[in-house]
Amino acid sequence: ERMVRVESANGNVHYYEGEQGAERMVRMELADGSVQSFEGERGAERLVRKGLLSGTVLHYEGERGVERLVRMELADDGGVEHYEGESGAERLSRAEFANGEEVQYYEGEGGAERMV
Repeated sequence: ERMVRVESANGNVHYYEGEQGAERMVRMELADGSVQSFEGERGAERLVRKGLLSGTVLHYEGERGVERLVRMELADDGGVEHYEGESGAERLSRAEFANGEEVQYYEGEGGAERMV
């Protein structure tokens, strides 16, 4: 039979698509309420999107295991943050406000960014 869903003891639920023997993970619902979306063939699935319980959505690019955050859509104010850098060393580079009237630019290493 074809695998379509796996429930882990930790509360995570994994969803799969594809033909029998080539099923690939496309979605994971985590116990904390967040939902992750994946793309790619079996064994090479990579994280492309993570929706948080708060409504904030994170977007990722890169190969499996080295996915990097590139954009965050903020639920609280509707703004969008853009990130640059390699996986684990992402840094905020630009913040766009929901009103479309203001954009802030940042420089510096991740965790020590400063507006310029």
